[in-house]
Amino acid sequence: MSTRIATQGRLIDRGKTLRFTFNGRDLTGHPGDTLASALLANDQVMMGRSFKYHRPRGAVAAGAEEPNALVNLGDGARFEPNQRATTTELFDGLRARSQNHWPSLEFDIGAINAKLSRFLPAGFYYKTFMFPRAFWKHVYEPVIRRSAGLGQVPKSRDADRYEHLHASFDVAVVGGGVAGLTAALEAARAGARVMLMEQSAHWGGRAPVDGGEIDGRAPQAFVDAALAELGAMDNVTLRLRCMGAGVYDHGYLLGYERLTDHAPETAAPRHRLWRIRARRIVTATGAIERPLSFAGNDVPGVMLASAMRDYVVNWAVAPGSRVVIATNNDDAYRTALCLRAAGITVLRVLDARETGGGELMQQAVEAGIRVDCGRAIGKVTGGKRVRKVQICAQHGQGGALEAIEADAVAMSGGWSPVVHLWSHCGGKLAWDAAQAHFRPDPDRPPTGADGQGFVIAAGAASGVLDLAAGLADAHAAGRAAAEGAGLKPRKSAVPRAAAAPEAAPEPVWLMPARAEPALRAKAWLDFQNDVKVSDVQLAAREGYESVEHTKRYTTLGMATDQGKLSNINGLATLADALGAEIPAVGTTTFRPPYTPISMGAIAGEARGALFQPVRQTPIHDWHAAHGAHWEPVGHWRRPYAYPRAGETIHDAVMREVRNTREALGMLDASTLGKLLVKGPDAGRFLDMLYTNMMSTLKPGRCRYGLMCSENGFLIDDGVVARIDDDTWLCHTTTGGAERIHAHMEEWLQTEWWDWQVHVANVTEQYAQVAVVGPKARKLLEKLGGMDVSKEALPFMAWADGEIGGVPARVFRISFSGELSYEIAVPASRGRAFWDTLHEAGREFGVMPYGTECLHIMRAEKGFIMIGDETDGTVIPQDLGLDWAISKKKDDYLGKRAQARSHMTDPGRWKLVGLETTDGSVLPDGAYAVDEGVNETGQRKVQGRVTSTYHSPTLDRGIAMGLVRHGPDRMGEVLEFPGTDGKTYHARIVDPVFYDRDGEKQNV
Repeated sequence: MSTRIATQGRLIDRGKTLRFTFNGRDLTGHPGDTLASALLANDQVMMGRSFKYHRPRGAVAAGAEEPNALVNLGDGARFEPNQRATTTELFDGLRARSQNHWPSLEFDIGAINAKLSRFLPAGFYYKTFMFPRAFWKHVYEPVIRRSAGLGQVPKSRDADRYEHLHASFDVAVVGGGVAGLTAALEAARAGARVMLMEQSAHWGGRAPVDGGEIDGRAPQAFVDAALAELGAMDNVTLRLRCMGAGVYDHGYLLGYERLTDHAPETAAPRHRLWRIRARRIVTATGAIERPLSFAGNDVPGVMLASAMRDYVVNWAVAPGSRVVIATNNDDAYRTALCLRAAGITVLRVLDARETGGGELMQQAVEAGIRVDCGRAIGKVTGGKRVRKVQICAQHGQGGALEAIEADAVAMSGGWSPVVHLWSHCGGKLAWDAAQAHFRPDPDRPPTGADGQGFVIAAGAASGVLDLAAGLADAHAAGRAAAEGAGLKPRKSAVPRAAAAPEAAPEPVWLMPARAEPALRAKAWLDFQNDVKVSDVQLAAREGYESVEHTKRYTTLGMATDQGKLSNINGLATLADALGAEIPAVGTTTFRPPYTPISMGAIAGEARGALFQPVRQTPIHDWHAAHGAHWEPVGHWRRPYAYPRAGETIHDAVMREVRNTREALGMLDASTLGKLLVKGPDAGRFLDMLYTNMMSTLKPGRCRYGLMCSENGFLIDDGVVARIDDDTWLCHTTTGGAERIHAHMEEWLQTEWWDWQVHVANVTEQYAQVAVVGPKARKLLEKLGGMDVSKEALPFMAWADGEIGGVPARVFRISFSGELSYEIAVPASRGRAFWDTLHEAGREFGVMPYGTECLHIMRAEKGFIMIGDETDGTVIPQDLGLDWAISKKKDDYLGKRAQARSHMTDPGRWKLVGLETTDGSVLPDGAYAVDEGVNETGQRKVQGRVTSTYHSPTLDRGIAMGLVRHGPDRMGEVLEFPGTDGKTYHARIVDPVFYDRDGEKQNV
C-alpha cells in the first residue's frame, strides 16, 4: 500500500521510478527519496530491531540523528552494515536488509529478551557474568560475542576507492542551512577563502520546510539567490554530502564527503576525507528536536514532529493517516498545520503546557485542529506499529483520561543546538533555562595557540532558534570569522526575516510528570541501546552520580547516537533522580566523528600494495637478484641472508658470519637513520638529548651515544659524527629515524623553542655500505682515492674523499668487532658503488651479508641492540653502559628519572652473557626461574633472555640476558624452562664473547 500524498514533494522527481529491494521484497521510489522515505511510502513502518531487547523499531527522525532505521546495504564487495536509512539516498537497484534479528524482521527469536527485561536492567552484565568464574570462557563469553553488534561484518574485499584531500581556507563553514549560507556570504564578500559544507544532498536546512519569509521571499528563494552569489565567487568552495566530522587543535577540521553513495556504479572514489586547516571555523549545524519520554515512545510510527513534516513536505509521504501530536513547545504546531494541509487527520495536539502556546497554536485551532492543554501521552500501544494512544494529565501519575485509535504519533520535546563540533576541541557550554538546552558559551570557545577562539557558532547551533535572530547571529558570525582571518568585512545588510512568534517552551522530561514505575520502565531515552528512564534512575540509586559513569553503566548515548537524541533527556532524568540541577550534572563528552565515517575513508589510498609503503634502498634490486631473504625492519625491507641453491637460511647465515670474520663482507647499511643537526645551539641541544657529551666532540671524530626518554628509559643509540663547528650527523637505528626526528622536533618546538637549531632527516640522501673484515682495508686501497690507513683514519674517525672515483664520506666505525668502514655515497651513486665494491672484492673473497649475520657478530662482541636488549623499561645502567653517561654535565633527558628509587634499586636486572652448559641455543625470550612460586602458583623468575644465537665463530650457543644481580654472579648456572618442554641450563658469563680487547676492530 502506498502512502504517497497528492502533493509533488519538494525533493523528489515523481516523473521517474526507481526500483529497490528491502528484505528481498521488490519496492519502488523516486529520485530524491531517501531509503527511509521510500520505505514509508511503501507502508514499511517497521525497519529494524533494537539492540538489547530486539523491540520493533521504525524511523524516529529524518536525518543523521536517526537511531533506529539502520540497515545492511548492498552485497558482496559493496556490502556495508549499519547504514542510516534516513541519510541513504535511493538509487536504482539498491538492496537493503534490516538487521539485528533472526530469523526475520517480523518474527525475531531475540524478542524474548523483552519478556525478560526485568532480569536485564542497566548494568546487568556487570552483575550477571561474574560468577561462577568457570563459566566465563565457555558459557558467558561465546554468548556475549554472538550477541555483540548490530549489523553483519563484511566478508568481501571492498570494491570501492577512497581518497584524502588536504586543503586550507580562511574560513570553513559547517552547515548549509540559511545560517550557514549567510555566514559564508559575509566571509566571502570580505575576500576570505571560504569552504561551505552541507552533510545532506540539499542546501537550505530546515527553513524551506518550516516556512517564514527572508527578505520578503520564501526561504527557498533566499537559498537559491545565496547559492548563485556564492557559486559565482572564485574564493568559495561548495560541497554537498560533506559532513563536518570533527574539530581538532589549531583550526584543523575533518570533512567527510560522500561522493558516489547515491551512484555506486560511478568510477569516481566513493568517499573523500577532507583534512582542512582553517583560520576560523563557523559551526552552523542547526539544532535537533528532542523526543519526549513516555511509555511506548519507541513503537514504530512514533517519530519527531519535525521529521514527520519533513516526510510530508520533502518526499510527499504520509507517516500515518490518523496522527496524535504531543509537545511542550510551539514548533510542533507547524507539523499539525502541515499535516492538515496535506489532508492527513490530526486527531489531537496534546500540549503539556497548562496555558498552551501562542500564535501558531491559534492558527492550528482556527484550522480546526483540536488542542488539549495540560495533557500528555500516558502510553502508546501497538506491536509493529502504533494502534492506540492513552491520554492523561501531564501533572498526574498516568491515569488514562481517554484512549483513541491512531496509527502515528508526532512528539516534540524542544530543540537542542548541535554543539558537537564546538565541544570537540574544548569549547564550553552554558545552560539556557529559557529554552531548556545547552548552548555554546561564546566566552569560553575553543582557543588556539594565540589564545583566540577559532570556532564560532552561528544561528540555531549557537542557541538562537528564532529565524530572524538566527540570521542576524549568522551574519555577525561570518563577519567575525573574516576579521579573525585578518580581513576587513564590507558593510552589508542583515537579512530580514519574519516567522510566527513562539511562546516559551516548558521543560518536560517525562510524560506524565509523576509517572508510575510501570510507565517509567517503558519510557525510552536511548532508542538504539534500549535505555529507559527507569535504567537511569536505577543507576543513580546504585551510586553512579557522575554523568560519565551513568553513560557507561547504562550505555546511554553510546554507539552512533553520541548524545544527539538521548543526551538532554538522560541528563535531566539523572538530575531529577539525584535532586540536582541539570547544569550541575553536566554533559557527557562529545567525541568525533559527529556521525560514523567509513573505514575506507579513514584508510584512503592506504590499502593493498599502498597499505604500508615499502621503503627500498638504492641497492634493493641487487639484493633481490641475488636471492635475498627479506626481513621487514620498520617500513624498510632488509636482506636477512643470501641463501644459495640447496642451502638453508641457517646455513647461509653461518657462512656469512665465517666469511666476514675470516675474509671480507659487505652490508647495505643505507637504512640507518641519518639526522643532520645544525646551528649555534646544536651542541647544547645534543648534550640534552644524549647521555654523554656531544658538544666536546672534535670535527672529524665520532662518538657512540645513548638517547633516553624523559622517563629515563633507553630509546635509541647510534654513532654521532661532528661535521664542523655547528653541524653534527646523528646515526639512529633503522626503525628509529622518523621517531627520533619527531622526538627532536617535539623538544625544540615545545621546550627549547628559542634555541637556534635545525634538524633535517637526510636518511634517503645517502646510500651507505659497510665494508667489513680482515681484508676490508685492502679492498679500499685497491680502489684508491683516499688514505684509509690506521694512521690517517683511526678508529672512531671519519673523512671525506673519494673511493673508486665516487665521492664518499668514510666512517671508521664497527658494529661487528672487525676492521670496518661504513661508506656513505650519494643515493644516486649507491648501486654503482656497490657493484664496484663487489667486483673489486672478488679476489678477497667478498660476500654480502644480511641482518642476522650482523646480529650474531654484534652479540659475539656484546654490543646491545635497541628492541632486543631494550623493551621500554630498560635504562643504560641496566646494560652496563654507565661509561656512556657523562659525569661532566648537569642534565640530560632522563637523568632525574634515573635517580628515582626504583631506577637505582640494586635488585634491577642487569646485562650478562649466557652460555648453555651443553652448547645448545637458549630459546628466545626464555625466563630464568628462581626458587619458590609467586601468588599465582608459578615459578618465580630472576631474569630473561634478550638475544640468543648459534655462534659459528665459537661453535656454540651464546646469549645475552638481563638477570637480577647478574654481573655479581659470574659462573652461576641458571635454569631456563622452554616452551618445547625442555629445560635448559646456562652459565652467567661476560657478555663480550669475542675479541674482548678489541684488537681486530682497531687493527
